Amino acid sequence: MGLLTLTARKLNERIQDGQVTVVEAVEAAFTEIESREAELNSFITLDREGALRQAKEVQQRIEQGICTGPLAGVPVAVKDNICTKGLRTTCASRILEDFVPAYDAEAVTRLRLAGAVILGKTNMDEFAMGSTSETSAFGPVKNPRNTEHVSGGSSGGSCAAVAAGEAFCALGSDTGGSIRQPSSFCGVVGMKPTYGTVSRYGLIAYASSLDQIGPIARSVEDCAALLEVIASHDEKDSTSVMRADTDFTAALKEDVRGLRIGIPKDYFGDGLDREVAAAVRGAAEVLARRGAVVEDFDLGLVKYAIPAYYTIACAEASSNLARFDGVKYGYRAAGEGLHDMYKRTRSTGFGSEVKRRIMLGSFVLSSGYYDAYYLKALRTRALIKRAFDEAFARYDLILGPVAPSVAPRLGQSLSDPLKMYLSDIYTVAVNLAGLPGISVPFCTDGSGLPTGVQLIGDCFREKRLFTAAAAVEAAREEGYHGKTI
Repeated sequence: MGLLTLTARKLNERIQDGQVTVVEAVEAAFTEIESREAELNSFITLDREGALRQAKEVQQRIEQGICTGPLAGVPVAVKDNICTKGLRTTCASRILEDFVPAYDAEAVTRLRLAGAVILGKTNMDEFAMGSTSETSAFGPVKNPRNTEHVSGGSSGGSCAAVAAGEAFCALGSDTGGSIRQPSSFCGVVGMKPTYGTVSRYGLIAYASSLDQIGPIARSVEDCAALLEVIASHDEKDSTSVMRADTDFTAALKEDVRGLRIGIPKDYFGDGLDREVAAAVRGAAEVLARRGAVVEDFDLGLVKYAIPAYYTIACAEASSNLARFDGVKYGYRAAGEGLHDMYKRTRSTGFGSEVKRRIMLGSFVLSSGYYDAYYLKALRTRALIKRAFDEAFARYDLILGPVAPSVAPRLGQSLSDPLKMYLSDIYTVAVNLAGLPGISVPFCTDGSGLPTGVQLIGDCFREKRLFTAAAAVEAAREEGYHGKTI
């Protein structure tokens, strides 16, 4: 079995046993990157020299018995909106094309302490604004399962890199489904943790009340192990939560017997692809056969999630992106005076989707419209959270689709921004309510594209998600209807 077919945990076991060195694992990853990057465009910045230096240091720590964790020696990728000291961090935008941070994000610091080796920074939608990884200033990411299709977004580069074997696992960020949706499109496991579980220090903000860093991996076990590493309380992030229940891999030993799982009827309306709906029902059968109690229920307020999300997200983006003005750091355009320089810098430095969302956000925050739009969206957010609270009084987990369809063809979504926004209908409510959610690959459609299912839990109930996700994964590996990923 080749190195690149191993999960991160299996690779770690071989490294700890002395069968493979960390340098060999890193070299294997870069060989795959060299062979596939021209086709996929998963990475913006690669750091071969730095990765090999890290590999030698980690190997020494392993041999000394200092580095014994589950990710020691494992090559990983990091989304390009997560700061890495001394390594370019662009947010896939021309306005930050040459920005090199002077510090690591807290999640990156924890990766380094765990002995993971960072290969480079992955491509994404510009400033995480998009659902296809096509708004990047560095070109679109292509789906390794079929390069005529998108990888999803905004963490499309991280998901494509893991799916293609360019990295064993990766960090992404999820503002409205940006980990879960591309994970479904690429056929990998991706989780958005409960808000506050992973420090946002060093994550370049899109919408601060919604953003959360999370793990992307080839298996549920790898995903749980990666979340254990990056989950932590951080004094540098005021929204960071102190948790004692972060031994997520322990949940993989549990079973789903007795778990109450609800499927919202609201998710099966117009617009949901027939094969995606069948996948959700198939996953429900799998969980029921293993002892879970599965039933349909009315969640309510689903149709209000998209307008509430985009109103709040764009408003926060308008505020957060005001700092990119050509003065403090990043790209600066020549101009006749300060205000002209501001306008030229932002006009030429930002792409069209980012400018669209800044303008939408500025509009809903403006005098005369704040109450009509932004305040109403905040009230709707509270109602959505209440609807989930009522659902979790009856159920342990919620099961549903990740996206209305499998990955669309390249170019299909950009021509219709509203259609792109509506494709997030099953994921954005999780961010509005601060809940954890996981996307697990389940089967393929008739064209061979991956189809994932989404499990949603109550706040701080990631362990239940991992237990159920492991059951779904086991059924996939056994061959659901003969179609495996």
